[in-house]
Amino acid sequence: MFKLHEKPGNHTLALFDFDGTLTDRDSLPDFIIHAVGWVRYVLGLFVLSPILALYLLKLIRNDVAKEKMLGYFFSGWAIERFNTVGRDYALTRIHQIIRPHALAQLQWHLAEGHDVVIVSASAESWLNAWAAQQGCHLIATRMAVQENVLTGCFDGKNCYGQEKVTRVCAELDLSEYSNIYAYGDSSGDKPMLALADKVFYKPFRERK
Repeated sequence: MFKLHEKPGNHTLALFDFDGTLTDRDSLPDFIIHAVGWVRYVLGLFVLSPILALYLLKLIRNDVAKEKMLGYFFSGWAIERFNTVGRDYALTRIHQIIRPHALAQLQWHLAEGHDVVIVSASAESWLNAWAAQQGCHLIATRMAVQENVLTGCFDGKNCYGQEKVTRVCAELDLSEYSNIYAYGDSSGDKPMLALADKVFYKPFRERK
């Protein structure tokens, strides 16, 4: 467990979901296209179509489909290569998909001296550099690595739904905060939103 703030006293925490809340789209397909190109992405969707169909029919869980997709495209990649491509995506692409009003709200919290944490089901590798650039802490899905190579599986659970709460509570002492803001846009964010006394659900959707 770590502390984001240094001074004792009452503190404010802001928890932000990333995909669909801070961004105008899901960063997973956007990152894959950035990493492998459109042609390989479309071919991959064709190969993965049975899995994706089962997901759309709600016959398999979100985390299962996501792990299969990441495994298909990135299993066997050296972690150094994956992190390098992720950093490039974070620093050259993410700003193009960020909702301006969402970014303004995040920056307001930072200007007020609040602790700001991005809690995302996306992988750490393609969010780390952007979160650090903003001055935020990141809690996100981790990819499993064996002998410096991606296995194609998650390291632990997908950071989605109740797992967001588990990770937040493991890394932060919420009793230290007198105010907690939370921003999300999907059912997978609702357990995290329940941690807050100031809840914002789909707050930036109608604002361009």
